[in-house]
Amino acid sequence: MLTRPTGVDYKRLSDLDLANAVKQGDGGAFVYLMRRFNQPLYRVARSVLKDDSEAEEALQDAYLQAYRNIAAYRGDASMRTWLTRIVLNEAIARLRKSARRASVIELHGDPSDERRASADMDERRTPGPEQAAMRVQVRHILEKNIDALPDVFRTVFVLRALEEMSVEEVAVSLGIPEATVRTRFFRARNLLRQALSRQVDYAFEEAFSFDGARCNGIVAAVMKRLDSAVD
Repeated sequence: MLTRPTGVDYKRLSDLDLANAVKQGDGGAFVYLMRRFNQPLYRVARSVLKDDSEAEEALQDAYLQAYRNIAAYRGDASMRTWLTRIVLNEAIARLRKSARRASVIELHGDPSDERRASADMDERRTPGPEQAAMRVQVRHILEKNIDALPDVFRTVFVLRALEEMSVEEVAVSLGIPEATVRTRFFRARNLLRQALSRQVDYAFEEAFSFDGARCNGIVAAVMKRLDSAVD
């Protein structure tokens, strides 16, 4: 049964100590873990699924997987890297089950022609009434164009640029060579610069915002499902 001890300063715990606290049924530790990583992990899920609701559901399921498998965490990688891999696997699994795409995302693949990728971005950015309204806000422009990046570039870009993960961390999370991370990030950045020019730098901080209500909703939903499972 999950406990909710008071007076514990979880910020002072190492990743491994935090994992051990969760393993011992400390619900407060798990709540802290979710709040600490909600935004970066949501961004990871959304970079794959390109849908807010799907990303939220994937994140919830990933947290439940992490809770059930917390004993497997040994501290060899950072908690964020460990959780990122779980979220990526869940998001990709959801993508495979959906009929929204004709082909499945290939994180280990690589487009053979960057000019073709640029053409794909132009096609995906065909403006409609709603898109025109969203472009009033720079943040929405950034989100839209990140969504338009080829799959193999998009997740790397989100992890490196928005979450500021190191090349090594991204390589470990995605299971690809560091050189591939560098190449994909360089190409993604060039594609975005062509589309956004100077607006990219001004919109990073607000991209895919994860406000208090959404954060609280994720935490509450996961804890409710866990409480139901142990009752």
